[in-house]
Amino acid sequence: MDARFLATAEVAELPEAPSVAVVVDVMRAFTVAAWAFGQGAERIVLAESLDAALSLKAAHPEWVALKDGPPAPGFDAVNSPGLLRTTDLTGRTVVQKTTAGTVGALAVQDASLVLCAGFVVAEATARRLRERAGDTVTFVVTGEDGRAEEDLACAQYIARRLTEAGTEAAPYLRRAAESRAATELTTGVRQGAHPDDVPLCLELDRFPFALVAALEGPLMVLRPHATG
Repeated sequence: MDARFLATAEVAELPEAPSVAVVVDVMRAFTVAAWAFGQGAERIVLAESLDAALSLKAAHPEWVALKDGPPAPGFDAVNSPGLLRTTDLTGRTVVQKTTAGTVGALAVQDASLVLCAGFVVAEATARRLRERAGDTVTFVVTGEDGRAEEDLACAQYIARRLTEAGTEAAPYLRRAAESRAATELTTGVRQGAHPDDVPLCLELDRFPFALVAALEGPLMVLRPHATG
């Protein structure tokens, strides 16, 4: 299986939509998404803007809206796995808007298969990709305009796992642990964070499902997909 690694902005330059896309945001969008499903959420709606997220929340007051950064009026939660892991989301719909991850997923919404990923669902993502053997996989590295070391490390790890099941995770996790994002979370540069966010983002294969995004009417919706 061939793999290529692109920044979100580079996706728009492709002559056609990729067949299979894996959108990677380790710190923290898709770690948070996995935790939301772990806490019982039914689905996650990926919003294109803060205004769109607030509009969805206004139309559906029972939905849970979350965003990057500090708490804000109209939002129920922030994009932190450490803060979300104690929230009961059983049967709830979550609306998520983040700086990089949700933007990347919406950029490839026309792909035939869109997976969203972080280290917490790495093996489940690889298993789902193996079901599409023969397709070129486009990894979308969302953070820092495609330069985020934690996202690139995770994308490269998953790509290696497609052909080498025994690939050692430690070097890739080390790169992520030493990334700019990890430093900013640890030192408090990024608001709306919990002290456990970085270790939670680096918890390999915490969840047994892949994160599959698809258009449902006008909405891009993320759901968990159990893999064998």
